[in-house]
Amino acid sequence: MTIDKEFQLDGLKHIGGIVARTLEAMRNAAEPGMTTAELDAIGAAMLELEGAKSAPKVTYNFPGATCISVFPAIAHGIPNKTVLKNGHLINIDVSAEKNGYFADTGASFVLQGKDRRLEALCRDGKKALWTGINEVKVGGALNAPGIAIEEFARKGGYTLIRNLASHGVGGALHEEPGEIPTWKDLSERRRINEGLVFTLEPFLSMGAGWAV
Repeated sequence: MTIDKEFQLDGLKHIGGIVARTLEAMRNAAEPGMTTAELDAIGAAMLELEGAKSAPKVTYNFPGATCISVFPAIAHGIPNKTVLKNGHLINIDVSAEKNGYFADTGASFVLQGKDRRLEALCRDGKKALWTGINEVKVGGALNAPGIAIEEFARKGGYTLIRNLASHGVGGALHEEPGEIPTWKDLSERRRINEGLVFTLEPFLSMGAGWAV
């Protein structure tokens, strides 16, 4: 989606706030003994309260309102009877639609754990995201964020999951520009035009390069 009107930006900010609050509420509610389906129900209730619809459900008839993955799963996990435990590495992805505008957010965290390596992975994942965001500029290369993210990952001793890419968003959950690499890809020649709306979704890993 490319926007050029203030009301479009307002619509995106509104749905963006909804998914951000839903993600934070789910993270705060997660506790050992809870199933991922129960955690998803909290997200579903929040979206309904806000008058928003689950984007995966609307777009793909996804069986959950949100995506919840417990390691070794990385992303797009279906909420089910999996019971959360201390030390689990959890990824929550919340995307929703309201008034024709879509937003997509997500985060990984360690549930009440003391694993310093996993905590560092989550912390550095946020740093990788901001490393990419800082490379976004009108007229700039669409692969600039990915190049910067890969350099950050390399210096930290991480690899990147290369079949989970960023994408356009706003008028739909997934739209043009599609398949934006969050790693170094010199074959990517597209540019960032003014008003372009897209995600940045780096997935740092401690050795893996592909999600299955």
